[in-house]
Amino acid sequence: MIHSRSQLRDLSKTAPTGLWLSLLASLCLLLAAPLAQAQLAPNQTQGFGNGRLLVFTYQQNFDCVDQPTLDLDFNHVKAGSDPNEMQTPICQPLTEPTEDPTGKDIKHTAHLYVLIPMFSVDNDQNPNDAMPCPNGGRPGELCGPQLGAALIKLFGAVPEAWKTKVNPAITTQCPDPSHPVPGTCTMHASSVDLSKTLVALGKLTTPPTSPIFAPTPNHSHVVDNDRLNSKTIWWEVRPVLVLQQGDWPPADGSSGINSVEALDKAEAAGRAIEVGSNFFLFFSSKLADDEAMMKDMPSMMDHGHSLPTAASGAGGAK
Repeated sequence: MIHSRSQLRDLSKTAPTGLWLSLLASLCLLLAAPLAQAQLAPNQTQGFGNGRLLVFTYQQNFDCVDQPTLDLDFNHVKAGSDPNEMQTPICQPLTEPTEDPTGKDIKHTAHLYVLIPMFSVDNDQNPNDAMPCPNGGRPGELCGPQLGAALIKLFGAVPEAWKTKVNPAITTQCPDPSHPVPGTCTMHASSVDLSKTLVALGKLTTPPTSPIFAPTPNHSHVVDNDRLNSKTIWWEVRPVLVLQQGDWPPADGSSGINSVEALDKAEAAGRAIEVGSNFFLFFSSKLADDEAMMKDMPSMMDHGHSLPTAASGAGGAK
C-alpha cells in the first residue's frame, strides 16, 4: 500500500491539468448518487419552487390564528368573548387574519402554496378508500367511509386528496416519508375545517353553522421564486385546489405546477383555485441539492473523499 501511495504522488507531479479535471469530474459523478438519495429528517418535507426540488425544515409547530373579532366556530360569539373557541385549533381556508403569528401584517408574510389533488385518477367510487382520522379525530369529524360517501356525493368521486393511499400515478409530499400516516404531516395540523370552502364551491347552499372537520388532505408544496433558499420564517398556507391530473407535478418537479408561473397559468385557465387561510407553518427552505450536500459532506470526509490540494495536485506552486 505504501508503494501505491508513492505512485500516486509521482503521478500528481507529472499528470497534466486536464487529467485532474477528468478525475474530478468522475469523482463528482460518483458522489452524485448518494447525494440524490439523501434521506429527509423527521422534521422535513419536500417542496417545489421555480421548477426545482426543495427541502423544508420545520422548527416549530403550526399555528391557526384566531383573532378577537373572528368567529371560527360560527356560534355567533366573537372569539374575544368565546373562551371555548380557544380550546381547539380551527384551521380554516378562506379565513385570513390581519396579522401572522409574529404580529406582522399578513400582507408581508411569505406564501406557501399547498397543492391539493381534487381529481380522482380512477374515478374512485369506493367510500372505504377515504382516509381514517388520525388517532380517532375530533368529535363529529368526517373520517373513513363516512368521509368517502360525503366526497362522492359532493364531488362525484373520492379525490386523491383524501384517499388513504393516493393512486400510484401520482405522488404527494405529505404525509411526510418519515411518518406516512394519512391525514398528517410533520408539524402540521391533522384536521382542517372545510365548511367555508364547500360553501364557496357551491357544494353547500347555506352559510355554515359549525365547522366541518376532515383530516388534512394529501398535498404538495410550492413557494415563490425568491424564497427557494429562505431562513426559518412563518409562511401563510394558501390552499390550491388542483382540478386536473395533468397539472400535478411528479416527485422530481420536472413538470406540472412546479413554480408560481405554472400555478398562475393553471389558475388563469380555471384548472386551479387558490385561497388564503388562517393556517401558518414555521420552516426554512433550501434547494434539495444544497441540503443533500450539507448532509453528506461529513460522510464523504469520513470515507476519504477529498479533492486534490495545490501541494498534492499538479506538483504544487513553482
